[in-house]
Amino acid sequence: MRFSSRLLGDLAGRFEHLKAPASDAPAAQQDPLVAQRVSEMLGEIERDGFDAVLRYARDLDGWDQPDVELSREAIRASGDALTPEHRAALELGAERTRRFADLQRAGLSDAEVELAPGLTTGYRYVPVQSVGAYLPAGRFPLTAGAFMTVGVAKAAGVPTVVACLPPGKNGQADPAVVYSAHLSGVDRVFVLGGVQALAAMSFGLLGEAPVDMIVGAGNAFVAEAKRQLFGRVAIDLLAGPSEVAVIADETADPELVAADLLGQAEHGVNSPAALVTTSRELGEAVVEEADKQLSSLATEEIAGPAWRDFGSVTWARDRETAVALMDDLAPEHLEIQTADDDFYHDSLRNYGSVFLGTWSTVAYSDKGMAGTNHVLPTAGGARHSAGLSVSRFLKPLTYQRVSREATPLLAEAVETISDYEGMAAHQATATLRLERLRKDEDR
Repeated sequence: MRFSSRLLGDLAGRFEHLKAPASDAPAAQQDPLVAQRVSEMLGEIERDGFDAVLRYARDLDGWDQPDVELSREAIRASGDALTPEHRAALELGAERTRRFADLQRAGLSDAEVELAPGLTTGYRYVPVQSVGAYLPAGRFPLTAGAFMTVGVAKAAGVPTVVACLPPGKNGQADPAVVYSAHLSGVDRVFVLGGVQALAAMSFGLLGEAPVDMIVGAGNAFVAEAKRQLFGRVAIDLLAGPSEVAVIADETADPELVAADLLGQAEHGVNSPAALVTTSRELGEAVVEEADKQLSSLATEEIAGPAWRDFGSVTWARDRETAVALMDDLAPEHLEIQTADDDFYHDSLRNYGSVFLGTWSTVAYSDKGMAGTNHVLPTAGGARHSAGLSVSRFLKPLTYQRVSREATPLLAEAVETISDYEGMAAHQATATLRLERLRKDEDR
């Protein structure tokens, strides 16, 4: 996450970098080599069908079994491999995510209005018919991903949701990820990773018709496959490396702020983490604390490069400057830890999801405990887009009903406009109806 050059000029003298990113490279970018490889794979799978899917599953994931689908019994029994505490935690996350999604769905109501006597218009929310969810299960099996994709799609009323996850290091499906999908109401689960998984769901190679939408996070190849498949299917969003930003003042705890910054830096070596603070002392303390915590962090080999290369700490002279800086960053996750959280919550406009107060942390949402969706826009996408929600799976389909009595006013206006535009066929659709009205009146 970097500030725009225009903003830097507008705010000259009103802020100072206490720690700037060491790398000049953007955290997320489209790699031409990745794009070319994905294009080749999609073309081959579209041409050769499921045989190509199996070849890639064998060559890339080490999958050596003829069937990639888990049985219904295996899906139901996946939780047996987990401790009771782990099962209970996943069940809590699935339940809270579903409750929040149900709240969103309840706020989306069909509506109808009579714009003029005899002219009735309205809309109704209709779910897409099928969704394919990709569930990351690599080094970090992100179990809550199923809550946010499969579970929310089901809350929207999607009839069919299939899921794909790559095999783990042991060559098997991760039981916690499968159990999370089961709790979320998944219909079918396939042990397929990467581009071949998205292609199989999009091309209808898994014993189902092609899905209408593919959702879920993944690596650069998964993101590029979604980019190239968009149009053939819908997608949730194009997410890059996970991001976190914090606004804090002198009342914040530097130990907690540093921990929360590193918590998201742990996602990958190119995951940006940014602090904007109105307290120089706090900013300097957070830089010192982050280095201290990294020295004993088990995942330092990931979080360390991310913090050094893409981490930043910026001191703002006042809270208005802090708001301007943060809205320019438009982070995926935004924490606010200040003496006046409401001011910032009311003032800020660009973020994927906001976490208010010292006791909030992004990890609560990441693991499904907060109920809100963590499939969120990155790389500045929050300036124009929101994250995944129930509404993404629903189509607000409009309709109109015109009575005989309402026809003259509509048809005469359409005749006039169509005549000006030179669209004779459009004009005729209105003229013919007016002629029928006149004939009926003359009888």
